[in-house]
Amino acid sequence: PWAALGKASILGETDGMVKIVADEKYGELLGVHIIGPHATDLIAEACVALQCEATVEELFRTVHAHPTLPEGLMEAAHGVFEQPIHLPPQRSKRRAK
Repeated sequence: PWAALGKASILGETDGMVKIVADEKYGELLGVHIIGPHATDLIAEACVALQCEATVEELFRTVHAHPTLPEGLMEAAHGVFEQPIHLPPQRSKRRAK
């Protein structure tokens, strides 16, 4: 959720989320949902990742500056592997290698 992002807290805009849809077997990104303030500023990174047929792990390992809203994409990728940076882990089937 947006509330976990330091930049969202700084801006006072904490309502929102990023959701990743990926192939379960290979981890290829199939889609990204971005809902919240400044979502239009974030969609370009997701579009490039989709165009390049990136995997969740590649997004997971991409460096994101802090504090920024694009950390939401990184946080969502970390969540797929049960390794969120700013949230307690949730149950999932995939793990980073």
